[in-house]
Amino acid sequence: MFALPGANYRCMNIGDSTVFARGCFVKYDDARVGLLTHGLNYGTGCFEGIRGYWNAEEGELYLLQLREHFERLHESAKTLLMEIPHGVEELVQLTIELCARNGYEENVYVRPLLFKSAEDVGVRLLGVDDAFAIVAVPFKSYYDAEAGLRAGVSSWRRIDDTMAPARAKITGTYINSALAKSEAQLNGFDEAIMLSFDGHVAEGSAANLFLVKRGVLHTPDASQNCLEGITRRSVLTLATSELGLEVVERPIDRSELYAADELFVTGTAAGIAFIKSVDHRTVGDGQLGPITRRLSDLHQRVRTGRDPKYRAWVTPAYAGRKVSAAG
Repeated sequence: MFALPGANYRCMNIGDSTVFARGCFVKYDDARVGLLTHGLNYGTGCFEGIRGYWNAEEGELYLLQLREHFERLHESAKTLLMEIPHGVEELVQLTIELCARNGYEENVYVRPLLFKSAEDVGVRLLGVDDAFAIVAVPFKSYYDAEAGLRAGVSSWRRIDDTMAPARAKITGTYINSALAKSEAQLNGFDEAIMLSFDGHVAEGSAANLFLVKRGVLHTPDASQNCLEGITRRSVLTLATSELGLEVVERPIDRSELYAADELFVTGTAAGIAFIKSVDHRTVGDGQLGPITRRLSDLHQRVRTGRDPKYRAWVTPAYAGRKVSAAG
C-alpha cells in the first residue's frame, strides 16, 4: 500500500499503477532501481511536482501549468549537465497519456524525475548515465487549508546559490528542506520558515512565502535564494491582474513576519495556505485573511478549469477519453 506521511494522501496499491520509465509505460513494480544507483546515493537528480485537479462536473482531470513545469525541469537538467530525452511538448503528451492510462477520478500529483541511473561509486556528474521517469499518484492536500499553519523560523539556513543551485529542483538539496521541516515539527510547529545566508526571509521548507501589510503584497526577491516557484508566479499574476494589488519583491526581515497583517505560503503541493502564527506570535487575528482568501478562491477556480480567462493554464488529461493500463 502507498501512503506518504505529512499529507492527506489516499492509500493505494501503487505497484499496480502505470508509470512511464526508461522510454515506455510499465507497472510501478517493474520500474525499480538498484541500491547502488548513483542518484539514490549522491542525490544526483532533478524533479518537478505537478498537480492535477479533478473536476467532477466535467468528468475531467486538469493538469496545472504543465508546460511551465517541464520548461523548469529542462532548466534544472541543464544545471546538472543532464539531458531529458524528450522535449516539452512530448513531455506534455506523455503525461496526458500516463494520466489517461491510470484513469484517476480524483486529484493527483505527478512526479517527473531525471536521475543518474548508473550503479556506480564516485561523486561526479560527467560520464554517468541518466534515466527519466514520470509517476502519477492520487493526492488530496498537503496542508489543512482552513486550519492555518503554526510556523517557526528555522535554525537551518536556506542553501546559498554559491553552495548548490538554489533555483533548480535538485533531489539532493532537499535535505536542507527536510532538516528544517523536521526541526519545526519537533519544536511543535507545522512548518518552517528558512532565512537566507544573510539573515533575510527566504521561504518555507518547500514553499514560497508572502506577507500582506496595509494592503500591499510582499515576497522575498530571487536574490534571497528562494525557488522561483510556478505557483508563486501565478499568485503574483492574479494579485496584480485580478485583485489590483501592489506587489513588492524585496528582502524581508524576520521581525516583519511578527507584524504582518497576513502571511501565507504557496507551492505546487501546498497550494495557498495561510500562516496563523510565527514563533508563537499570532499573525493578524490568527484567521484566514481577506486577501489570502480571495487569492485562494481565485486559484481554486483557475486550477479546476472553471475560469475561462485562465483556461490556458490548465491542460485536460482526458478530453473525453481514458485508456486501459495496457493501452
